[in-house]
Amino acid sequence: MTARTRLVRRGLLAAALGPLLPRLPRAQVAPAASPAPAAAAPLRLIVPFTPGTGIDLIARTVGPRLAERLGRPVVVDNRPGASGNLGTEAVVRAAPDGGTLLVTVNTLVMNRALYPKLGFDVLKDLEPVSLTSWGQLLLVAHPGSGIGDARALVEQARARPGALNYASPGNGTPHHLAMELLKAQSKVFITHIPYRGTAPALTDLLSGQVQLAFMPIHLAVQHVRAGKLVAIGISSERPHPLLPEVPPLRTLGLGALEVDMWYGVLAPAGTPRAFVERLNAELKAILALPDVKTAFETQGMSPATSSPEEFRRLLAADAERWARVVREQGIVAD
Repeated sequence: MTARTRLVRRGLLAAALGPLLPRLPRAQVAPAASPAPAAAAPLRLIVPFTPGTGIDLIARTVGPRLAERLGRPVVVDNRPGASGNLGTEAVVRAAPDGGTLLVTVNTLVMNRALYPKLGFDVLKDLEPVSLTSWGQLLLVAHPGSGIGDARALVEQARARPGALNYASPGNGTPHHLAMELLKAQSKVFITHIPYRGTAPALTDLLSGQVQLAFMPIHLAVQHVRAGKLVAIGISSERPHPLLPEVPPLRTLGLGALEVDMWYGVLAPAGTPRAFVERLNAELKAILALPDVKTAFETQGMSPATSSPEEFRRLLAADAERWARVVREQGIVAD
């Protein structure tokens, strides 16, 4: 198990991650009687990707339970586009009144390195609330590609540089950067075909329009079991319970691809601290519910929570790590 995995999987211990970022002063809790300025107004959960993604599943699983606990309507609002940047910007620009939250994935900090002229900084313009879960990526191929294992992938890619295509839900997504890391570490060239979301990328992969992709295991597993996709390897440290026969990529000579995805909830900067803390407590309670844990695990995600401070340190650490990867590998937003 790598050092980073040990840190995040053991509760994101502040003592372990603290050296990555100067310790931030604890924000003052507003002495308001109500935890949110507009307690009866609808709460929007903005998902910056298409329906059916892991983020969408989280929002639609957590949303109704959050509505019950807060005593206010909760609406899931999908805002796909620009690798998640459109939905993220909508939250950054929203009033910090407890009416808007972002449910997102670690694409958030990857985009910070790939799109330096976004006009906002996710480390400054968003208030971390809590992690919600971790997920793994599965490297899959279309059966018609003739790629049944890692060796065949490398041999084909080296024999015909650029002839193989791979799909991603968009530039800057974990799926995109995972394959770019694989290409760099295996010294192969595979052409990137970015899509506007996971659903169209998966559709073209299943039809054979593209040959390869990294896909979240919860989306790929049913197609692997049905023989519509071939599983080559998984990004995690060890085999996943949903597909225990699929080996970790690091055992296949494709490099140590540490690209597990974290999912989390953030609010616009300036959201009252009392509301952030209330949300954090409610999310921890919701994610501990047996039916919620089962729903997440069935989809290949491991429920996980954090304090706002722990999440802030993870954001900063991952932003630094992916900026370094993007710079050193020369990865650009196509």
